[in-house]
Amino acid sequence: MPAFLDTLRDIVGLPHCLTADADMASYLTDWRGRYTGRAQAVVLPADTQQVAAVMRACAAANCPVVPQGGNTGLCGGATPLGDGAAIVINLSRLRQIRHVDAANNAITVEAGVPLALVQAAAEEVDRLFPLSLASEGSCEVGGVISTNAGGVQVLRYGNTRELVLGLEVVLPSGEIWNGLRALRKDNTGYDLKQLFIGAEGTLGIVTAATLKLFPRPRSAVTAWLAVADPAAAVGLLARLRGVAGDRVTAFELISRPSLDLVLQHIPGARAPLEGVHPWYVLVELTDTQADADLAGLLEAELELAIGDGAVLDGAIAATGTQATALWSLRENISEAQKREGVSIKHDISVPVSAIPEFIARAGAALQACYPGIRIVAFGHAGDGNLHYNLSRPSHDENAAFIARTEEVGRIVHDLVHALNGSISAEHGIGQLKRALMPQYKSAIELDLMRGIKALFDPQGLMNPGKVL
Repeated sequence: MPAFLDTLRDIVGLPHCLTADADMASYLTDWRGRYTGRAQAVVLPADTQQVAAVMRACAAANCPVVPQGGNTGLCGGATPLGDGAAIVINLSRLRQIRHVDAANNAITVEAGVPLALVQAAAEEVDRLFPLSLASEGSCEVGGVISTNAGGVQVLRYGNTRELVLGLEVVLPSGEIWNGLRALRKDNTGYDLKQLFIGAEGTLGIVTAATLKLFPRPRSAVTAWLAVADPAAAVGLLARLRGVAGDRVTAFELISRPSLDLVLQHIPGARAPLEGVHPWYVLVELTDTQADADLAGLLEAELELAIGDGAVLDGAIAATGTQATALWSLRENISEAQKREGVSIKHDISVPVSAIPEFIARAGAALQACYPGIRIVAFGHAGDGNLHYNLSRPSHDENAAFIARTEEVGRIVHDLVHALNGSISAEHGIGQLKRALMPQYKSAIELDLMRGIKALFDPQGLMNPGKVL
């Protein structure tokens, strides 16, 4: 379609319409290297008007579109299929911070702004944007919204869905919906923005968002604690929230195999505690009061917890540098796994109270079927989201194990379903879990989703082969 590609070049400029294989390569493979697709072109528009013009051209040519941000997704949602029919619309050039309204605790930013820059812009006006991910230096606002990202502070502030006040979206027709309202209350019918949050670009292209800001914490305490098992961790969460309330900002559960991989593969990583324990918790408390004695509160409660055996050992960070080092252990688990090799990954959620049962039952079932497998379990225990990853310790045996991904996944996902959980907590569906949707979503849910998709995208152009 040379005429169609000429149209795209006219819209965005020749340097920003990539068609050579070498130029497109980095946009056609996902972060994990699991999915590689093909595309007619990768287009990088500069603003919302250019995105709309590109979308109108694609609608006229009946050309599928794959929206893409920082390309840090973990389910192949921003990677085109292998048929080469689509164009990729990468939003990374949309990098304006349009407006910061400190009095209203709101910030309006474009889709290509990296998450870390949103955090920095909030800090400049003495505010906090609380969404925090290991990939925050490279993931972008549009992708974060499209996948309804979670992160480590969902326990206190909620996931992305709860942090969005308004959206600007280019629809499949090329029309622009301006829903950038910075309102906490707007009871005028359907809340349309919620349809695009977590839709993975299947309904439209998010080009800008108005996000919530919060008072900036002025005191914090971080601790690394050893516990005997997940039940002890869940009990500790309850008792800490009982004495500290919403000041418990993050509560991460980390298995010993997870820590071992970080110590093995990440230079400079050091174990915070002497001895080897089966499970660890990384907990953070914050307060907006600079003189809040969070360390004293935590130390007092941990003294009681150690006394009654709920906590086996612990270390409280005495400086910001020490706190950063503790968080680095948690945030580098995924990178350490990547360096170790391929694993079968699950991003699941269950009720917080069901975490111990899930871990016990899943571990027993998997070890019975695949003796000697390595289970790397970690995640956001405060909101019930676990990353549950499986591999063989021997590289020679691992390839054969990975080939059994479907049957391994069925064991994990069937148990999650039985516990009223979700097969995708924060990573999305993308290509990876699309085939699982009919197994774990009811027929009426899928029919409603297909009806919404047909209404917004009657030509079926938006991110084909993803979610539905």
